[in-house]
Amino acid sequence: MTGWQTLFYKEVLRFWKVGFQTVGAPVITAILYLMIFGHVLEGRVQVYDSIGYTAFLLPGLVMMSVLQNAFANSSSSLVQSKIMGNLVFLMLTPLSHRAWFVAYVGSSVVRGLAVGAGVMLVTWWFARPPFESPLWILVFAFMGAALLGALGLIAGLWADKFDQMAAFQNFIIVPMTFLSGVFYSIHSLPDFWQGVSHLNPFFYMIDGFRFGFFGVSDVSPWVSLIVVGTALVAVSAIALHLLRIGYKIRY
Repeated sequence: MTGWQTLFYKEVLRFWKVGFQTVGAPVITAILYLMIFGHVLEGRVQVYDSIGYTAFLLPGLVMMSVLQNAFANSSSSLVQSKIMGNLVFLMLTPLSHRAWFVAYVGSSVVRGLAVGAGVMLVTWWFARPPFESPLWILVFAFMGAALLGALGLIAGLWADKFDQMAAFQNFIIVPMTFLSGVFYSIHSLPDFWQGVSHLNPFFYMIDGFRFGFFGVSDVSPWVSLIVVGTALVAVSAIALHLLRIGYKIRY
């Protein structure tokens, strides 16, 4: 195995060894969301014609799980390595900053997609949304997981302790995820908050992903693709630059 493949394997093995916590727990959380919101709002909220609320909710929960767990994977790995002091052993290797990026972001994509697949499989008993455009589903799932994996890499490089990491996740990632249209269509919001939602890149990930199931969305999937693609390139460039200069890992 080459260097990046070895690091990639190590990162995948790291979360897979505790799969009940890293994969199973998020699936259970998504089930609880679906049971509570689906039970309360099914029959009372109609988002798209001929589409029940539970079916509408399912893709949003899947994508939310993908994004949050992709971010958690790369960020928690770096912070743990910093605190435990074993990051120095990785720095002794001749791996380039590109190899670090591919390994960390790649493993984050694997974890995010694994959790998303688990949520989809388990919640299939509650609702069975159609698969109108499977390619759109795969594209947005992969790009969303890669974007949050790269963002988690930036957060992990910046944070020096778990408190900082928790603050980044609780005050940035979680609010942006919950306010991205997971539980509602932005067309149900007042005009001002619709405009605010359009500034949230997470909204375009959720909306484009949902388009792959129903063939309808709040904005054009091509607009979502451009926004998500641009964000992915920008965040990846920042992460690569920070790795190249050794930000907060070389003193």
